[in-house]
Amino acid sequence: MKYIGNREFHQASATLTERIGVLLVNSGTPDSPSTADVRRFLARLLGDPRVVELPRALWLPILHGIILRTRPFRSARKYRSIWTAEGSPLLSLSGKLRDSIASGLNERVLAPIAVELGMLYAKPGVAEGLARLRDAGAQKILVLPLFPQYCGVSTGAVYDQVQAELRRWRWVPELRFIAEYPDHPGYIEALRHSVADHWARKGRTEQLVMSFHGIPERYFHEGDPYFCKCQRTARLLADELQLAEGEWSISFQSKYGPGKWLKPYTHDLLEALPGRGIRSVTVVCPGFAVDCLETVEEIDIENRENFLRAGGTRFDYVPALNASPLHARALADLVARHAQGWTQVNLDWLAVAAAAR
Repeated sequence: MKYIGNREFHQASATLTERIGVLLVNSGTPDSPSTADVRRFLARLLGDPRVVELPRALWLPILHGIILRTRPFRSARKYRSIWTAEGSPLLSLSGKLRDSIASGLNERVLAPIAVELGMLYAKPGVAEGLARLRDAGAQKILVLPLFPQYCGVSTGAVYDQVQAELRRWRWVPELRFIAEYPDHPGYIEALRHSVADHWARKGRTEQLVMSFHGIPERYFHEGDPYFCKCQRTARLLADELQLAEGEWSISFQSKYGPGKWLKPYTHDLLEALPGRGIRSVTVVCPGFAVDCLETVEEIDIENRENFLRAGGTRFDYVPALNASPLHARALADLVARHAQGWTQVNLDWLAVAAAAR
C-alpha cells in the first residue's frame, strides 16, 4: 500500500471543491413507449418489496409468469398516447424542475451547490444521481423525494435506495432527508395559485376534485400515514381557495388488482357526480410534482371520458405544478431551510418570499 504523507493528503483534499449536493428523486418512466421498455420498467417497479408487500416466493412467480406477460402491452399503448417530442413527460418535466430549483438555490444559498435528479425505477437512477453529486465535490447531500405526502411505497423506497448505494461508498457524505412537505406554505400557495389561475381564465366549475395516487387500504391500517397526509393537503388547499363543504372532494386513483385500496376511488366518484347533479368538475392532482401517465392519460383522458359518458358536461384538468415559478421557489425554499447549518442562507430573500405569500 502506498503511503500518503500529510502534504500529499492536503494537496489532494484541496483539489476537491466542497459543495452541498441536492438529490431530487422521482419514481421513473420507461426509456421508450415500446412494450419491451415498459416491461423492464414495470419489472423494476412491481418487483420492489416497498410497492408490493407480498412474500417474494408468492409474488415473483405471479409478476413474471402472468402480469409481465400481459400488462406491458396495455401500458405501452397508454404511454404512446402521452409521449412527446421531448420523450416521457415525467422525465422531461422533472429535468426542467431540477433546473429551476438549481437556479433559485444559486441565488440564495451562499455556498457552491449541485442539484441532480435520480429515478427509483429508471434512468438516471438514484445511484447515478448520487455519484454525480460525489463527482461534483458534494460532501453534504440533501435528498428531496418529489412526493409531497410521505408514503412507505414511494418515500420509503427512496430511503432504501439511497442507503443501499451509500453502503458501497468508502467516504460516506453527511446526509439529510426531507421526508415530506404536505403542508408547506409555499407548496400550498403554488397549488392554490394553479387552481385559482385556471378558474380566472376559464371560469369555475361546480366541484373541485383532488385526486391522489392510491395505496392498498391494508398499508394504512398497518401504520402508513399517507391517507392522513393527503387529507391534510386537501383541507389546506380547500381553505386557501375558500371552498365550502360540498364544493370539493378528495379521491384516490390508480387502483390495481382485486384488493381494497384507499377510497373513494377517483373513477367511481367522477362517474357518480352527474347522478348527484354535479355536471362540471375541475380535477387537480396535488400528490404529483410533475405530470405523468397517471395524470395525463388516466385523469385527463380516461377519467374525462368516463365523466362525460356518465352525463357530465364539463371536465377541466389543472396540470401538475411542474416547473412553474411558484413550485420551484417553494421547493428551493424547502431545501434552503433544511440546509441551514451547512451554509449561510440569504435570509433577506427568505423574508421577502415569506412576505410575498
